[in-house]
Amino acid sequence: MESESESGAAADTPPLETLSFHGDEEIIEVVELDPGPPDPADDLAQEMEDVDFEEEEEEEEGNEEGWVLEPQEGVVSSMEGPDDSEVTFALHSASVFCVSLDPKTNTLAVTGGEDDKAFVWRLSDGELLFECAGHKDSVTCAGFSHDSTLVATGDMSGLLKVWQVDTKEEVWSFEAGDLEWMEWHPRAPVLLAGTADGNTWMWKVPNGDCKTFQGPNCPATCGRVLPDGKRAVVGYEDGTIRIWDLKQGNPIHVLKGTEGHQGPLTCVAANQDGSLILTGSVDCQAKLVNATTGKATSHKLPGAPLPRMPLAAVGYLDGTLAIYDLSTQTLRHQCQHQSGIVQLLWEAGTAVVYTCSLDGVVRLWDARTGRLLTDYRGHTAEILDFALSKDASLVVTTSGDHKAKVFCVQRPDR
Repeated sequence: MESESESGAAADTPPLETLSFHGDEEIIEVVELDPGPPDPADDLAQEMEDVDFEEEEEEEEGNEEGWVLEPQEGVVSSMEGPDDSEVTFALHSASVFCVSLDPKTNTLAVTGGEDDKAFVWRLSDGELLFECAGHKDSVTCAGFSHDSTLVATGDMSGLLKVWQVDTKEEVWSFEAGDLEWMEWHPRAPVLLAGTADGNTWMWKVPNGDCKTFQGPNCPATCGRVLPDGKRAVVGYEDGTIRIWDLKQGNPIHVLKGTEGHQGPLTCVAANQDGSLILTGSVDCQAKLVNATTGKATSHKLPGAPLPRMPLAAVGYLDGTLAIYDLSTQTLRHQCQHQSGIVQLLWEAGTAVVYTCSLDGVVRLWDARTGRLLTDYRGHTAEILDFALSKDASLVVTTSGDHKAKVFCVQRPDR
Protein backbone atom coordinates (compact mmCIF):
# COMPACT_ATOMS: atom_id res chain seq x y z
CA MET A 1 0.00 0.00 0.00
CA GLU A 2 1.39 3.35 -1.01
CA SER A 3 1.98 5.95 1.64
CA GLU A 4 0.32 9.33 1.71
CA SER A 5 2.56 12.40 1.53
CA GLU A 6 3.65 13.15 5.12
CA SER A 7 6.39 15.68 5.16
CA GLY A 8 5.79 17.25 8.58
CA ALA A 9 3.52 20.15 9.39
CA ALA A 10 4.15 23.78 10.02
CA ALA A 11 3.63 24.91 13.57
CA ASP A 12 0.80 27.21 12.52
CA THR A 13 -1.38 24.47 11.05
CA PRO A 14 -5.00 25.53 11.69
CA PRO A 15 -6.47 23.60 14.62
CA LEU A 16 -9.18 21.04 14.01
CA GLU A 17 -11.74 21.68 16.72
CA THR A 18 -14.38 19.10 15.80
CA LEU A 19 -15.24 16.60 13.11
CA SER A 20 -19.02 16.88 12.84
CA PHE A 21 -20.43 15.52 9.64
CA HIS A 22 -23.51 13.49 10.27
CA GLY A 23 -26.70 15.05 11.46
CA ASP A 24 -27.95 13.76 14.79
CA GLU A 25 -26.85 10.14 14.74
CA GLU A 26 -24.89 8.74 17.67
CA ILE A 27 -21.26 7.85 17.02
CA ILE A 28 -20.63 4.22 17.94
CA GLU A 29 -16.96 3.60 17.17
CA VAL A 30 -13.91 5.63 16.17
CA VAL A 31 -10.67 3.91 15.23
CA GLU A 32 -7.37 5.21 13.83
CA LEU A 33 -5.85 3.32 10.89
CA ASP A 34 -2.88 1.00 11.21
CA PRO A 35 -2.56 0.30 14.96
CA GLY A 36 0.90 -1.22 15.30
CA PRO A 37 2.74 -2.98 18.10
CA PRO A 38 3.59 -0.71 21.06
CA ASP A 39 7.12 0.40 21.84
CA PRO A 40 8.67 -2.29 24.10
CA ALA A 41 10.08 0.32 26.50
CA ASP A 42 7.70 1.21 29.31
CA ASP A 43 8.47 2.44 32.80
CA LEU A 44 5.21 1.28 34.27
CA ALA A 45 5.54 -2.22 32.85
CA GLN A 46 9.10 -2.49 34.13
CA GLU A 47 7.89 -1.76 37.64
CA MET A 48 5.51 -4.69 37.55
CA GLU A 49 6.65 -8.06 38.81
CA ASP A 50 7.31 -10.73 36.23
CA VAL A 51 4.56 -13.27 35.95
CA ASP A 52 5.93 -16.73 35.23
CA PHE A 53 3.19 -19.13 34.30
CA GLU A 54 3.60 -22.61 32.91
CA GLU A 55 2.78 -23.22 29.30
CA GLU A 56 -0.82 -24.08 28.69
CA GLU A 57 -1.33 -27.82 28.95
CA GLU A 58 -2.78 -29.61 26.01
CA GLU A 59 -5.48 -31.50 27.83
CA GLU A 60 -8.13 -33.63 26.23
CA GLU A 61 -11.48 -32.13 27.10
CA GLY A 62 -14.78 -33.81 26.51
CA ASN A 63 -17.13 -32.21 24.02
CA GLU A 64 -19.57 -30.14 26.05
CA GLU A 65 -21.97 -30.08 23.09
CA GLY A 66 -21.64 -26.34 22.96
CA TRP A 67 -20.42 -26.12 19.37
CA VAL A 68 -21.45 -26.97 15.83
CA LEU A 69 -18.87 -27.54 13.12
CA GLU A 70 -21.23 -27.51 10.14
CA PRO A 71 -23.63 -24.71 9.28
CA GLN A 72 -27.14 -25.46 10.48
CA GLU A 73 -29.74 -25.55 7.75
CA GLY A 74 -33.43 -24.88 7.87
CA VAL A 75 -33.30 -22.26 10.61
CA VAL A 76 -36.40 -20.11 10.39
CA SER A 77 -36.01 -16.57 11.71
CA SER A 78 -36.23 -12.93 10.73
CA MET A 79 -32.67 -13.19 9.37
CA GLU A 80 -32.96 -16.55 7.67
CA GLY A 81 -30.20 -17.15 5.16
CA PRO A 82 -26.84 -18.84 4.52
CA ASP A 83 -24.38 -19.57 7.32
CA ASP A 84 -20.84 -18.75 6.24
CA SER A 85 -19.29 -19.60 9.63
CA GLU A 86 -16.82 -22.43 10.23
CA VAL A 87 -17.57 -22.94 13.95
CA THR A 88 -20.56 -22.03 16.11
CA PHE A 89 -20.23 -21.86 19.90
CA ALA A 90 -23.67 -22.35 21.43
CA LEU A 91 -23.27 -22.79 25.18
CA HIS A 92 -24.71 -19.38 26.06
CA SER A 93 -28.42 -19.33 26.84
CA ALA A 94 -28.97 -15.59 26.22
CA SER A 95 -27.48 -12.73 24.21
CA VAL A 96 -23.68 -12.83 23.98
CA PHE A 97 -22.36 -9.34 24.67
CA CYS A 98 -18.57 -9.52 24.34
CA VAL A 99 -15.69 -11.48 22.84
CA SER A 100 -11.90 -11.27 23.00
CA LEU A 101 -9.10 -13.38 21.53
CA ASP A 102 -5.91 -14.37 23.33
CA PRO A 103 -3.20 -12.06 21.92
CA LYS A 104 -0.30 -14.53 22.10
CA THR A 105 -1.62 -17.36 19.92
CA ASN A 106 -5.04 -16.20 18.72
CA THR A 107 -6.32 -19.74 19.30
CA LEU A 108 -8.64 -19.07 22.27
CA ALA A 109 -11.70 -16.90 22.74
CA VAL A 110 -13.52 -15.68 25.83
CA THR A 111 -17.18 -14.70 25.55
CA GLY A 112 -19.58 -13.22 28.09
CA GLY A 113 -23.32 -12.79 28.01
CA GLU A 114 -26.69 -11.88 29.43
CA ASP A 115 -26.93 -15.35 31.01
CA ASP A 116 -24.39 -14.22 33.67
CA LYS A 117 -21.84 -16.61 32.20
CA ALA A 118 -18.43 -16.38 30.56
CA PHE A 119 -16.62 -19.18 28.74
CA VAL A 120 -13.09 -19.74 27.44
CA TRP A 121 -13.13 -21.90 24.33
CA ARG A 122 -11.00 -22.99 21.40
CA LEU A 123 -11.48 -21.32 18.02
CA SER A 124 -10.49 -24.32 15.89
CA ASP A 125 -13.34 -26.57 17.00
CA GLY A 126 -15.40 -24.69 19.59
CA GLU A 127 -14.21 -26.92 22.44
CA LEU A 128 -14.98 -25.51 25.89
CA LEU A 129 -11.85 -25.14 28.04
CA PHE A 130 -13.52 -23.78 31.16
CA GLU A 131 -16.33 -21.61 32.48
CA CYS A 132 -15.50 -18.38 34.28
CA ALA A 133 -18.01 -19.10 37.01
CA GLY A 134 -19.43 -16.98 39.80
CA HIS A 135 -20.99 -13.98 38.08
CA LYS A 136 -24.45 -12.87 39.19
CA ASP A 137 -25.19 -10.30 36.50
CA SER A 138 -24.70 -9.95 32.74
CA VAL A 139 -21.05 -10.35 31.74
CA THR A 140 -20.33 -7.31 29.57
CA CYS A 141 -16.50 -7.25 29.56
CA ALA A 142 -13.97 -10.02 28.97
CA GLY A 143 -10.36 -10.13 27.82
CA PHE A 144 -6.97 -11.82 27.98
CA SER A 145 -3.84 -10.27 29.45
CA HIS A 146 -1.03 -9.19 27.11
CA ASP A 147 0.74 -12.57 27.37
CA SER A 148 -2.45 -14.69 27.31
CA THR A 149 -1.73 -16.20 30.73
CA LEU A 150 -4.69 -14.52 32.44
CA VAL A 151 -8.29 -13.91 31.46
CA ALA A 152 -10.54 -11.32 33.11
CA THR A 153 -14.32 -11.06 33.10
CA GLY A 154 -16.54 -8.31 34.47
CA ASP A 155 -20.29 -8.06 34.97
CA MET A 156 -22.69 -5.12 35.15
CA SER A 157 -22.79 -5.19 38.95
CA GLY A 158 -19.04 -4.46 39.07
CA LEU A 159 -17.77 -7.92 39.99
CA LEU A 160 -14.45 -8.59 38.25
CA LYS A 161 -12.75 -11.97 38.21
CA VAL A 162 -9.41 -13.17 36.84
CA TRP A 163 -8.43 -16.74 36.00
CA GLN A 164 -5.06 -18.30 35.22
CA VAL A 165 -5.58 -19.86 31.81
CA ASP A 166 -3.28 -22.90 32.12
CA THR A 167 -4.62 -24.05 35.49
CA LYS A 168 -8.20 -22.79 34.90
CA GLU A 169 -8.23 -21.50 38.47
CA GLU A 170 -9.57 -18.18 39.72
CA VAL A 171 -6.65 -16.10 41.06
CA TRP A 172 -8.25 -12.72 41.84
CA SER A 173 -11.60 -10.96 42.22
CA PHE A 174 -12.84 -7.53 43.19
CA GLU A 175 -16.21 -5.78 43.53
CA ALA A 176 -16.15 -2.25 42.15
CA GLY A 177 -19.09 -0.01 41.27
CA ASP A 178 -21.36 -0.70 38.29
CA LEU A 179 -18.96 -1.57 35.47
CA GLU A 180 -18.75 0.54 32.30
CA TRP A 181 -15.57 -0.81 30.64
CA MET A 182 -12.48 -2.94 31.34
CA GLU A 183 -9.07 -3.25 29.64
CA TRP A 184 -5.72 -4.92 30.25
CA HIS A 185 -2.46 -2.98 30.15
CA PRO A 186 -0.60 -3.74 26.87
CA ARG A 187 2.58 -5.07 28.52
CA ALA A 188 1.97 -5.83 32.20
CA PRO A 189 -0.44 -7.87 34.37
CA VAL A 190 -2.37 -4.70 35.16
CA LEU A 191 -6.14 -4.38 34.76
CA LEU A 192 -8.06 -1.10 34.35
CA ALA A 193 -11.80 -0.54 34.65
CA GLY A 194 -14.20 2.39 34.60
CA THR A 195 -17.31 2.50 36.78
CA ALA A 196 -20.59 4.37 37.03
CA ASP A 197 -19.40 6.45 40.00
CA GLY A 198 -16.81 8.14 37.77
CA ASN A 199 -13.78 6.27 39.06
CA THR A 200 -11.18 4.49 36.97
CA TRP A 201 -9.52 1.63 38.83
CA MET A 202 -6.11 0.08 38.16
CA TRP A 203 -5.01 -3.19 39.79
CA LYS A 204 -1.85 -5.25 39.62
CA VAL A 205 -3.00 -8.86 39.26
CA PRO A 206 -3.01 -11.12 41.14
CA ASN A 207 -1.63 -9.33 44.22
CA GLY A 208 -4.35 -6.68 44.04
CA ASP A 209 -2.25 -3.50 44.44
CA CYS A 210 -4.66 -0.72 43.47
CA LYS A 211 -4.81 2.89 42.29
CA THR A 212 -7.97 4.92 41.80
CA PHE A 213 -8.32 7.81 39.35
CA GLN A 214 -11.25 9.94 40.46
CA GLY A 215 -13.23 11.57 37.69
CA PRO A 216 -16.30 13.81 37.79
CA ASN A 217 -19.42 12.67 39.61
CA CYS A 218 -20.76 10.76 36.61
CA PRO A 219 -20.00 7.45 34.85
CA ALA A 220 -16.61 6.84 33.21
CA THR A 221 -18.24 5.59 30.01
CA CYS A 222 -15.19 4.52 27.98
CA GLY A 223 -11.42 4.26 28.28
CA ARG A 224 -8.25 3.15 26.56
CA VAL A 225 -4.65 2.65 27.65
CA LEU A 226 -2.43 4.55 25.24
CA PRO A 227 0.28 2.64 23.32
CA ASP A 228 3.13 3.90 25.52
CA GLY A 229 1.54 2.11 28.50
CA LYS A 230 2.11 5.17 30.68
CA ARG A 231 -1.13 7.03 30.03
CA ALA A 232 -4.82 6.29 29.65
CA VAL A 233 -7.61 8.36 28.12
CA VAL A 234 -11.02 8.18 29.77
CA GLY A 235 -14.31 9.66 28.55
CA TYR A 236 -17.19 10.54 30.84
CA GLU A 237 -20.95 10.91 30.70
CA ASP A 238 -20.75 14.69 31.14
CA GLY A 239 -18.68 14.99 27.95
CA THR A 240 -15.30 15.55 29.59
CA ILE A 241 -12.12 13.81 28.46
CA ARG A 242 -9.24 13.13 30.82
CA ILE A 243 -5.73 11.89 29.96
CA TRP A 244 -4.28 10.21 33.06
CA ASP A 245 -0.68 9.57 34.11
CA LEU A 246 -0.91 5.95 35.27
CA LYS A 247 2.26 6.08 37.36
CA GLN A 248 1.61 9.37 39.16
CA GLY A 249 -2.17 8.94 39.33
CA ASN A 250 -3.00 12.48 38.24
CA PRO A 251 -4.75 13.89 35.14
CA ILE A 252 -2.30 15.31 32.61
CA HIS A 253 -5.03 17.02 30.60
CA VAL A 254 -8.73 17.67 31.11
CA LEU A 255 -10.93 18.68 28.18
CA LYS A 256 -14.36 20.01 29.11
CA GLY A 257 -16.89 22.56 27.98
CA THR A 258 -16.30 23.49 24.35
CA GLU A 259 -13.03 21.52 24.35
CA GLY A 260 -14.86 18.35 25.38
CA HIS A 261 -18.13 16.88 24.17
CA GLN A 262 -21.67 18.07 24.80
CA GLY A 263 -22.93 14.56 25.55
CA PRO A 264 -21.70 11.24 26.96
CA LEU A 265 -18.67 9.73 25.24
CA THR A 266 -19.19 6.35 23.60
CA CYS A 267 -15.71 5.49 22.31
CA VAL A 268 -12.05 6.51 22.33
CA ALA A 269 -9.17 5.40 20.11
CA ALA A 270 -5.53 6.28 19.50
CA ASN A 271 -3.14 6.16 16.56
CA GLN A 272 -0.10 3.90 16.43
CA ASP A 273 2.26 6.00 18.55
CA GLY A 274 -0.38 7.44 20.87
CA SER A 275 0.21 11.02 19.74
CA LEU A 276 -3.39 11.45 18.58
CA ILE A 277 -6.65 10.52 20.27
CA LEU A 278 -10.00 10.31 18.49
CA THR A 279 -13.23 10.40 20.51
CA GLY A 280 -16.89 9.87 19.68
CA SER A 281 -20.03 10.90 21.53
CA VAL A 282 -23.81 10.94 21.46
CA ASP A 283 -23.46 14.64 20.58
CA CYS A 284 -22.79 13.44 16.99
CA GLN A 285 -19.23 14.77 16.97
CA ALA A 286 -15.77 13.22 16.70
CA LYS A 287 -12.87 15.12 18.22
CA LEU A 288 -9.20 14.78 17.33
CA VAL A 289 -6.93 15.54 20.29
CA ASN A 290 -3.17 16.03 20.55
CA ALA A 291 -2.31 13.65 23.41
CA THR A 292 0.82 15.64 24.32
CA THR A 293 -0.73 19.11 24.57
CA GLY A 294 -4.30 18.11 25.31
CA LYS A 295 -5.58 20.41 22.57
CA ALA A 296 -7.79 19.74 19.58
CA THR A 297 -5.42 19.79 16.64
CA SER A 298 -4.63 18.88 13.06
CA HIS A 299 -3.17 15.42 12.57
CA LYS A 300 0.16 16.83 11.27
CA LEU A 301 2.30 17.19 14.37
CA PRO A 302 5.88 18.47 13.88
CA GLY A 303 8.30 15.58 14.21
CA ALA A 304 5.64 13.01 15.05
CA PRO A 305 5.55 9.69 13.15
CA LEU A 306 2.26 9.26 11.32
CA PRO A 307 0.25 6.28 10.12
CA ARG A 308 1.10 5.30 6.58
CA MET A 309 -2.39 6.41 5.56
CA PRO A 310 -3.90 9.13 7.77
CA LEU A 311 -7.48 7.86 7.75
CA ALA A 312 -10.10 7.61 10.46
CA ALA A 313 -13.39 5.70 10.47
CA VAL A 314 -16.61 6.50 12.31
CA GLY A 315 -19.69 4.30 12.55
CA TYR A 316 -23.22 5.64 13.06
CA LEU A 317 -26.50 4.18 14.26
CA ASP A 318 -28.17 4.95 10.93
CA GLY A 319 -25.79 2.48 9.24
CA THR A 320 -23.31 4.95 7.75
CA LEU A 321 -19.59 4.17 7.82
CA ALA A 322 -17.74 7.47 7.27
CA ILE A 323 -14.08 7.46 6.19
CA TYR A 324 -12.24 10.72 6.88
CA ASP A 325 -8.95 11.89 5.39
CA LEU A 326 -7.17 13.55 8.30
CA SER A 327 -4.58 15.25 6.08
CA THR A 328 -7.28 17.37 4.45
CA GLN A 329 -9.84 17.09 7.27
CA THR A 330 -12.48 16.02 4.76
CA LEU A 331 -14.99 13.23 4.35
CA ARG A 332 -13.55 10.72 1.90
CA HIS A 333 -16.27 8.04 1.63
CA GLN A 334 -19.66 7.13 3.02
CA CYS A 335 -20.41 3.40 3.06
CA GLN A 336 -24.02 2.56 3.77
CA HIS A 337 -25.29 -0.42 5.79
CA GLN A 338 -28.84 -1.72 5.98
CA SER A 339 -28.94 -1.09 9.75
CA GLY A 340 -26.95 0.47 12.58
CA ILE A 341 -23.23 -0.18 12.99
CA VAL A 342 -22.31 -1.74 16.33
CA GLN A 343 -18.53 -1.84 16.04
CA LEU A 344 -15.70 -1.43 13.54
CA LEU A 345 -12.07 -2.54 13.38
CA TRP A 346 -9.16 -1.81 11.05
CA GLU A 347 -7.06 -4.65 9.68
CA ALA A 348 -3.56 -3.71 10.86
CA GLY A 349 -1.30 -2.26 8.16
CA THR A 350 -4.01 -2.14 5.49
CA ALA A 351 -6.86 0.07 4.39
CA VAL A 352 -9.49 -2.59 5.11
CA VAL A 353 -12.24 -1.77 7.62
CA TYR A 354 -14.39 -4.49 9.21
CA THR A 355 -17.86 -3.61 10.45
CA CYS A 356 -20.59 -5.51 12.26
CA SER A 357 -24.16 -4.30 12.43
CA LEU A 358 -27.65 -4.87 13.75
CA ASP A 359 -28.61 -6.87 10.65
CA GLY A 360 -26.29 -9.68 11.78
CA VAL A 361 -23.72 -9.26 8.99
CA VAL A 362 -19.94 -8.70 9.05
CA ARG A 363 -18.70 -6.56 6.16
CA LEU A 364 -15.23 -5.75 4.80
CA TRP A 365 -14.68 -2.36 3.15
CA ASP A 366 -11.79 -0.87 1.18
CA ALA A 367 -11.30 2.53 2.83
CA ARG A 368 -9.38 3.85 -0.18
CA THR A 369 -12.28 3.36 -2.58
CA GLY A 370 -15.30 2.94 -0.31
CA ARG A 371 -16.01 -0.38 -2.01
CA LEU A 372 -17.58 -3.35 -0.23
CA LEU A 373 -15.12 -6.24 -0.52
CA THR A 374 -17.22 -9.05 0.93
CA ASP A 375 -19.65 -9.92 3.70
CA TYR A 376 -20.22 -12.83 6.06
CA ARG A 377 -23.59 -14.06 7.27
CA GLY A 378 -24.87 -16.67 9.68
CA HIS A 379 -26.37 -14.97 12.72
CA THR A 380 -30.15 -14.84 13.14
CA ALA A 381 -30.06 -11.69 15.30
CA GLU A 382 -27.96 -8.55 15.68
CA ILE A 383 -24.18 -8.81 16.13
CA LEU A 384 -23.19 -7.25 19.46
CA ASP A 385 -19.38 -7.57 19.37
CA PHE A 386 -16.62 -9.02 17.22
CA ALA A 387 -12.87 -9.60 17.20
CA LEU A 388 -10.29 -10.03 14.45
CA SER A 389 -7.29 -12.35 14.64
CA LYS A 390 -3.81 -10.82 14.30
CA ASP A 391 -3.27 -12.28 10.84
CA ALA A 392 -6.80 -11.25 9.81
CA SER A 393 -7.66 -14.83 8.92
CA LEU A 394 -10.53 -15.18 11.41
CA VAL A 395 -13.41 -13.02 12.57
CA VAL A 396 -15.21 -14.05 15.77
CA THR A 397 -18.66 -12.60 16.40
CA THR A 398 -21.22 -12.62 19.22
CA SER A 399 -24.92 -12.06 18.82
CA GLY A 400 -28.35 -11.67 20.30
CA ASP A 401 -29.11 -15.13 18.91
CA HIS A 402 -27.19 -16.61 21.91
CA LYS A 403 -24.29 -17.75 19.73
CA ALA A 404 -20.70 -16.92 18.92
CA LYS A 405 -19.39 -17.72 15.46
CA VAL A 406 -15.99 -18.08 13.81
CA PHE A 407 -15.67 -16.96 10.18
CA CYS A 408 -12.68 -17.73 7.98
CA VAL A 409 -11.85 -14.51 6.13
CA GLN A 410 -10.92 -14.90 2.49
CA ARG A 411 -9.97 -11.99 0.26
CA PRO A 412 -8.89 -12.05 -3.39
CA ASP A 413 -5.74 -10.00 -2.65
CA ARG A 414 -4.40 -12.50 -0.09
